[in-house]
Amino acid sequence: MPFHRAIPDSKQPDKSRSGFGAYVEAEKLMQIAFVLPSAVFIGWLGGALADHLLHQKWIVIVGIILGSISGLVFVVQTAVAAEKNSRKEDTAQNGTGKGTSDDPS
Repeated sequence: MPFHRAIPDSKQPDKSRSGFGAYVEAEKLMQIAFVLPSAVFIGWLGGALADHLLHQKWIVIVGIILGSISGLVFVVQTAVAAEKNSRKEDTAQNGTGKGTSDDPS
């Protein structure tokens, strides 16, 4: 009985969907440019409001720091998700399930 290799399930993306998918990916990565300054601004605004209501002078600094941290966390999460998505697409296009042909593993 001859041995036949199984045909790998290669899901080739449609050309119409891949163009739209590129726009979606670009929009996700453009969020990085807007989220960090927005988070810092919202932290500053909240801190200034708390300063005014509580008659303090230091809360605005805490607001800026918390806004910066939350913005950076979102940026890192978005970058990691984009990296995972691009690796998943590379694996699917390669068809071997092991990544690119340059990958020693």
